[in-house]
Amino acid sequence: MNPLSRIDPDDPYPESDGQPMADNTEQYEWIVRIKENLEILFADRADVFIAGDLLWYPVPDRQIVGPIAPDVLVAFGRPKGKRGCYKQWEEDGIAPQVVFEILSPSNSRKEMADKRDYYELYGVEEYYLYDPDRNRLEIWRREDGRLLSVSHLNGWVSPRLGIRFALRPETLELFDPHGRPFMTSVELARHAEQAWARADQEQARAEQEQARADQERTRADQERARADQASQRAERLAERLRALGIDPETLDPDTHQH
Repeated sequence: MNPLSRIDPDDPYPESDGQPMADNTEQYEWIVRIKENLEILFADRADVFIAGDLLWYPVPDRQIVGPIAPDVLVAFGRPKGKRGCYKQWEEDGIAPQVVFEILSPSNSRKEMADKRDYYELYGVEEYYLYDPDRNRLEIWRREDGRLLSVSHLNGWVSPRLGIRFALRPETLELFDPHGRPFMTSVELARHAEQAWARADQEQARAEQEQARADQERTRADQERARADQASQRAERLAERLRALGIDPETLDPDTHQH
């Protein structure tokens, strides 16, 4: 029995359905990869809310419909921030425009058909269903109020997200609008470490260049100081010669020595 089929008057909108986020490690990794890479992609957009396994209540009356928890949902026009669930009537009536589902062995055909009908009824614009075991991708896009299946999947670019889907023989690959692949958490961490190492190297090179520039300035300052000292010595000598009644200008610089 679905624990949300019973309505508790003291807690009409539970924040958990008591079900695990994923049935296996592969499903979990896909959910996290998609969610976290979308978070990175829209990090600078304060009006894009992204969540994983968050219960979505489309209407306040649960006698009409119960909640559903997409594996990943994206709501444009809604601020980032903490939520225990997504109550659409408290979100300016905005439904998540994009949802992802990662299929697991326990998902029945009827369950997924019911989810697609739910998403169609309550305003989802793009629905992505991926089965990692069979490497099967389904894409549904809203047209004339209905979610219709997209036939040309490989190379598909999400109108809302701008990300590209590439269905390879062994797996699905996703790319951001700049062509960068969606990475796992480990890959992201390694990429960050490499970026930090490159930044450290650049910093070290910059510091070396600065040290060389400082040395050149020091040498130039020393040369100027020596030139100033020579000029001062020449001026003192000229003054002494003038005191003796000798015009320094009349002396042959090649034969005169001090």
